[in-house]
Amino acid sequence: MTAMPTILQVLPGLESGGVERTAVDISRAVVANGWTSIVASSGGRLASQVDADGGRHIEMTLASKSPLTIWRNAALLEKLIADEGIDLIHARSRAPAWSAYIAAKRTGIPFVTTYAAIYNQKSAAKAWYNSVMAKGDVVIANSDWTAGIVKERRPEATDRVIAIPRGVDFTNFDRKAITADRESKLRAEWGVGAADRLVVMVSRLTRLKGHRTIIDAAPIVLAAHPDIRFVLAGGAGKSSDYEGELRARIAELGLADRIILPGHCDDPAAAAATATVMVQASTQAEAFGRTPVEAAALGTPVVASAIGAVTDTILTPPAVTDDERTGWTFPPGDADALATTLNMILAMPDAELGRITARAHEYVTSRFSLNAMGSATLDVYRGLLQKH
Repeated sequence: MTAMPTILQVLPGLESGGVERTAVDISRAVVANGWTSIVASSGGRLASQVDADGGRHIEMTLASKSPLTIWRNAALLEKLIADEGIDLIHARSRAPAWSAYIAAKRTGIPFVTTYAAIYNQKSAAKAWYNSVMAKGDVVIANSDWTAGIVKERRPEATDRVIAIPRGVDFTNFDRKAITADRESKLRAEWGVGAADRLVVMVSRLTRLKGHRTIIDAAPIVLAAHPDIRFVLAGGAGKSSDYEGELRARIAELGLADRIILPGHCDDPAAAAATATVMVQASTQAEAFGRTPVEAAALGTPVVASAIGAVTDTILTPPAVTDDERTGWTFPPGDADALATTLNMILAMPDAELGRITARAHEYVTSRFSLNAMGSATLDVYRGLLQKH
C-alpha cells in the first residue's frame, strides 16, 4: 500500500443530490486522512466544494450510456490513472462505473462501487447494464435494505457487499443551530401562525413521494385536531400537472386554508425543526431516505411509509420492542393508517413523545453520522490497498 494513496471517485455530475453530496463528503474524509482525493465529473455547483476541501475536481463527461463513449472514457480514465498515480477508483453511477471498471481491469487497481439506488430491472438488457454496480472488489450499499436487494439480484456478489449507511451532516440539523428567526421566517413564508401545529413534508412534487396520501389523510386528522396545518413544501419542476391535481384535490376537500403547497423550501433544517410532525409518504422504495434521519436528529417525531430503507432509519415493533421505538410507519398509500398514526402522535403526552424522540436522536446521530460513513469507507479503501 502506498503511504499516501490517491483515490479517484467518478460520477456523472456534482450539481445536487445524495450521491453527489456523499462524493463530496468522502473526498473531504480522504483529504482529512492525509491522502489525495480526485473527483471526476461533468461539474456542477458542488464541484467547487471538492476543491475548497483540499481535493481536486477534474471535469469529465462520464454520463453517456453509448458503448463507444464508455470505451472512450475508459481510455481517458486509464490515462488519468497513470498520470496521477491513482491507487483506487470508486464509481457512484452506472455509466461512469462501466468506464471505471474497464480502466481498473486494464491498470490493475482496486475498483469500488456504491449501490445508492434501486435501479429498474424490467428487462434483461437493463439488468445487465445495472450489473456493473455489483462488480466492485467491494460493493458498498447505502443501507442494510439496499444490501439485501443487491445480494438478491446479484448473488455472486454476496461476499463482496458491505452496508455503509449514508452519512448526514448533523451540524446542519442541530436544534441549537435553528434560530427563532429562521422558524419565524418559514412560518411567514408559509402563511401559518406562530401557534399553529404543523404536519410537514419537504419533498419535490412527484407522484412517487405520496403527497396525495397526506392530503387524503388530512380530513380525518382535522376532525380530531382542527388546529393542525399541513405544509407540503417542494418545487414542482416538470411536474406542474401533478401540482395542479394536488391543488384540485385540496379544493375538492375544501381544505385550501389547511393544506399549503408553498413551493421550494430553502431551509429544510428549519422546516423539520418547525414541524410538529414530519412525514415521508413515498410510495416507491428508496435506497436511503434522509428525511427520517434529519428530522430525528432535530428531535422532531417522524412518520414514514414502511417501504425501502425506512426499516433501517426508523425502528418500530415488531423489529424492536415498543420501548425501543424511534418513530412510526404506515403502509404506503394508506391514508387511513397515516391519519390514525398522526392522530395518535398529536394526542400523545409530551413526556412520552419526548422519550421516543430522544431515543430517535441518539439512534440516528450514532449510526448515520458523516464520521461513521467516512471512517467505514476509508476502512474499505485501506483493506483493498493493502492487498494490492
